[in-house]
Amino acid sequence: MKNYKFLTIAFFFISIANFAQDGPLRERFREKKEQIKSLKVAFITNQLNLTPDEAAKFWPLFNAFEGKQQEIRKQKLKAYFGRSDNNSIDKLSEKDASAVLSQMENTEEELYQLKKKFVANLKGVLPATKILKLKKAEEEFSKKLLQQYRDKKIGR
Repeated sequence: MKNYKFLTIAFFFISIANFAQDGPLRERFREKKEQIKSLKVAFITNQLNLTPDEAAKFWPLFNAFEGKQQEIRKQKLKAYFGRSDNNSIDKLSEKDASAVLSQMENTEEELYQLKKKFVANLKGVLPATKILKLKKAEEEFSKKLLQQYRDKKIGR
C-alpha cells in the first residue's frame, strides 16, 4: 500500500514537471490544481461535517500542513527523481546511490514527522473520530480522483 501511495505521488510530481514546461500548459495545470483543491475542500467538509468553530480552526492547520508537505516533496523528491531512470541509476557509484537512498529516507522521515505534528495539532481542534474520518476522506478523495483520471484516459 505504501508503494502504491508513493507511486501515485511520484506520478503526480512527474506530471507537474511535464506540464510546467509550457506557459499555456502551466496555466491550465494551475487551473486544474485549483479545481482539484476546491473539490477536495468540499469533499472533506462534507465528510467531516465540521462545526463553524471546528472549521475555523481546522482549515488553517490543514492548509499549512498541505503547503509544507507539498514544499518538502517539491524540493526533496525533485532532487532524486531526476536520477530515477535506469540508465542514470546504473551510472551511479555505490557512494552516490547510498546518498540518494539516504536523501529519500530523510524525506520520508520529514514527511512522517510533519504528519505526526499535524495530527497532534488536530487533537486540540477535532475529536479523534473526525481525525480518523479525515484520513479516510483523504484516501477516498484520492481514489476517486485517480479513478476519474483513469476513466478519462480510457475514454480517449
